[in-house]
Amino acid sequence: MHISWLGNTAVRIQVKPFDKDVDVVIDTYRPKTGEFPRNLSTDIGLFTHGAADSITLSGNPFILDTPGECETKAVLITAVQGHEDGQIMFRLDAEHLSLAHLGLIDKPLTDQQLETLSDVDILLVPVGGKNCYDAEAAAKAVNAIEPRIVIPIAYKSDNNPDFEPVEKFLKEMGVAGKVQAEKKTIIKNKSLPQEETQVILLSKE
Repeated sequence: MHISWLGNTAVRIQVKPFDKDVDVVIDTYRPKTGEFPRNLSTDIGLFTHGAADSITLSGNPFILDTPGECETKAVLITAVQGHEDGQIMFRLDAEHLSLAHLGLIDKPLTDQQLETLSDVDILLVPVGGKNCYDAEAAAKAVNAIEPRIVIPIAYKSDNNPDFEPVEKFLKEMGVAGKVQAEKKTIIKNKSLPQEETQVILLSKE
């Protein structure tokens, strides 16, 4: 599973369940400031608060922006109802890996949400503190879900200059100065950490 961060809550995930790559994008909303792709070709487009304001997605992708569960192109997608109407969170299962994307969440997770999201291998959590978790709230969500790997998203960048910097979250997780940002991460089931939760920091692609 390849994961890259496009800015704000937008991510690109590439999996290869069989002999063909499957491209998934989440939250490709057009930002008000900063650089962002004008369009992307993808197989699956997922949205945590509606598909309006997205950039153009070409390639006739499968689109999901409502709660429910479905499987397409060997990727199992579970969309969990968020705290507000029109807000959802995602769980993806593919390549013997599970991943959760919380979107711009700003309230503690409910027991019902945790039923689906807890114990995933990889957690994408917002940490910028503007209409979403700050560093402390994000760390609490990590403790509740207990993923093997956590990747912070929605922190200060050219798309969100007023968000908190990611360093606050790294400090909260006890890894400040120990994690180097990378453009893309490749995660395999056999390389998942077995003991402590690992923090992976992605620089904006």
